[in-house]
Amino acid sequence: MPNPLRMLLELPEHEKNERGVENTPREIWQQPATWSGTYERCQALGADLAETLRDAGIGRGATASPIVYLVGAGTSDYIGRALAALLRRRWGCDVWAVPSTTLLTDFEDYHLAGHDYFWISFSRSGDSPEGVALMERALGRQRDIRHLVITCNRQGKLARLCSQYADNSFALVLEDAVNDRGLAMTSSFTNMLLAGQCLAHLDQFEAFGAIVAQMVRTGEQFLPAAAEVAAAVTKLGCTRACFVGSGVLHAVADESALKVMELSAGKVTALAETPLGLRHGPLSSVDGQTLFVAFLSSEARRRGYELDLLREIDHKRLGRVRTVVTVPGIGDLSSLADYCLSLDCPSDFSDYYRPVLDVMLGQLLGLFGSLRCGLKPDFPSPNGAIARVVSPIKLYS
Repeated sequence: MPNPLRMLLELPEHEKNERGVENTPREIWQQPATWSGTYERCQALGADLAETLRDAGIGRGATASPIVYLVGAGTSDYIGRALAALLRRRWGCDVWAVPSTTLLTDFEDYHLAGHDYFWISFSRSGDSPEGVALMERALGRQRDIRHLVITCNRQGKLARLCSQYADNSFALVLEDAVNDRGLAMTSSFTNMLLAGQCLAHLDQFEAFGAIVAQMVRTGEQFLPAAAEVAAAVTKLGCTRACFVGSGVLHAVADESALKVMELSAGKVTALAETPLGLRHGPLSSVDGQTLFVAFLSSEARRRGYELDLLREIDHKRLGRVRTVVTVPGIGDLSSLADYCLSLDCPSDFSDYYRPVLDVMLGQLLGLFGSLRCGLKPDFPSPNGAIARVVSPIKLYS
């Protein structure tokens, strides 16, 4: 039987247009094939990127290194959340994901005299009003902050600002192919995240290439299997979804919940939590109309808490359908989950590198959920509540 994602890709062009699936299915499908290109792009710019990090103070040691903020809004914020732990470990300094929407309103609370700061900003379009206003403010008033922008749009305002302020700003512009045309960020998410992972490994770039190659192989295996599960699950018509994950996989849960909500125009309400956090109140929302998804950690200690939650949910008979994503060697989970997706990778494959893989299930649940709701995934907001680029905002000084 043809894979459900492949079936969308093979529709006649006029039908794709009518159903609003010209872009989103293709942008999800292309992801593993684009990751090598992003790695090669970072490799080609390796000297410039290394100089940018060096000028920002990365590598000076914990006491002399800058405080690093990973800046973005919505999906771009979740890139930072999925990346912070890896950069913190690799760079040995404070690295925190701070939404641009928070920095814009609370700038002074996040910047103290006597500290150096380095911002890495993520933006698909580079035209997000909060991101642009925030960077303009920093460049105008806080010239000591250094900036690296990772974007998919060379013509975006953030990339142009980096050109204007080249003494303390640099733009890493990814290939236009990952500048998603659909409303939802999919290939732009995984490729900007991968670019951030490349930054963490500039000192061991060839070795990281082997990890990227594993990610590509695993992604090619995972994508069609995840599409089949997503298509089957969304046919049940669940009106709620709950995603859980630990560590960087919590960011995957966040992004998955967002994809389901925005692509269903809110017709499916979604929640993201940690496995332990879910038990403190939010578990009450997991009812008989809930799709429950757990991204199980590769690390045994974290996974112990996750499996205990699955056992509790099973014992209490919560949720309508349960799905897990895991690495090989965990054992039989059939009594705890209706669908189990095992990544084709070594059993000790680090959680740090899994977000680009696991998130594709969330993207696919959003895609097929959108179609199940009678919407057009490329532009799923019929009342115009949300758009590909957020509407301009009024700025207050």
